[in-house]
Amino acid sequence: MNPFSVIILAAGQGTRMRSDTHKVLHPIAGRPMLEHLLDTVDRLGAERRVVVVGKGREQVEAALTGHDAMIAVQEEQKGTGHAVQQAQGALGGFDGTVIILYGDTPFVAAETLDAMRERLEAPDQPGVVVLASCPADPGAYGRVILGEKDSIARMVEYRDANPAERAVRLCNSGMMAVRAGDLFRWLGQVGNTNAAGEYYLPDIVMIATEEGRGAVAIETDAWQTAGVNSRAELAALEHDWQQRRRQRALEEGATLIDPDSVWFSFDTELGRDVTIEPHVVFGPGVAIAYRATIRAFSHMEGAKVGAQAEVGPFARLRPGAELGRGTRVGNFVEVKKARLGDGAKANHLSYLGDAEIGAGANIGAGTITCNYDGFFKYRTRIGERAFIGSNSALVAPVNIGDGAIVGAGSVVTRDVAADALGVTRAEQKSLGGWAARFRERQGAKAK
Repeated sequence: MNPFSVIILAAGQGTRMRSDTHKVLHPIAGRPMLEHLLDTVDRLGAERRVVVVGKGREQVEAALTGHDAMIAVQEEQKGTGHAVQQAQGALGGFDGTVIILYGDTPFVAAETLDAMRERLEAPDQPGVVVLASCPADPGAYGRVILGEKDSIARMVEYRDANPAERAVRLCNSGMMAVRAGDLFRWLGQVGNTNAAGEYYLPDIVMIATEEGRGAVAIETDAWQTAGVNSRAELAALEHDWQQRRRQRALEEGATLIDPDSVWFSFDTELGRDVTIEPHVVFGPGVAIAYRATIRAFSHMEGAKVGAQAEVGPFARLRPGAELGRGTRVGNFVEVKKARLGDGAKANHLSYLGDAEIGAGANIGAGTITCNYDGFFKYRTRIGERAFIGSNSALVAPVNIGDGAIVGAGSVVTRDVAADALGVTRAEQKSLGGWAARFRERQGAKAK
């Protein structure tokens, strides 16, 4: 196919979101909507990417740092046609296909964009390819009135449509594929004689038809054309995305005990035969290996869980957590920037931060690594097969050797050699009759 570029419109004010965050930067599945779209475009190999910004442009420009994208500015909001015109300079010298997308419509599929390009290059050479869908509630979307086969007889904005046209269910998504030379020539002919006084991008369809070029529609699933204008719509898209991701997980060989209560991130990786119990939340950057089990009410982000490991219930894995094969991280255990070797266990009520824990080590209940002095972070190293007794505090930087034992209740501030016992408890004393005398004294005070 011919080379293609994209124009992404992101100049809308998003007032219905009632947010200080730009609309296209609100996340779905842990990733801003605009980045979902850019990822799809990048995978298809777009030659140029132009993002049209307006109000709140500083936020969008900052979010584009590191992306191969150019910025065009729409100073005044005069409609979608006017917004696309602002990208003309950035596309100077480009003579291929231009696909127009929207930053708040993040889930159009790569296969759909390819289909639009192919249809534009078909032997009948339509002037415009419009992406359309039939949402469950057509609402105020513009309508697409078809003629013969996939040809478009008329496109009309909802506010300008008559009752018969509003009854049509096929809706214009606003996404289009047009040859660059045609696009800007036709946009120059668009007027603003309409209910909103704006320059509508869809008007190029009728201009192309009058020129004898015609326009066609490609219909896709409604979820691919769903956009966001409010918090409610954002929540609806999140829900729909999660439902599709859960279905995919099941189809790929994971067991979800209660699929509706599991929340995925955009990049969650699940190995085969993984079991996920109810109410598990995956933040970005999580990979779960073969036959691992994630028990109920666990939360993880930026973590890698090895094969046949078991996490939870009520566990938290923070960025940098790496669990080896067959490890166990149990209830109310938090792991941050720490690696547990194969078969290591921390079954209860522990905090393990900035630590290296050897294979087969056992971390007793209530153990914490004291990794922060108020200014800097320090690492704790626990050797293979070491045993850390319950309610121990390991004050970093500190090393516990292979096979060493730390006695329960110890505060360890110095290294413990391999196969040694480290214990810091004070000598236990027993004062006969002290408790009875204490109760008698305190009871007399209370009268």
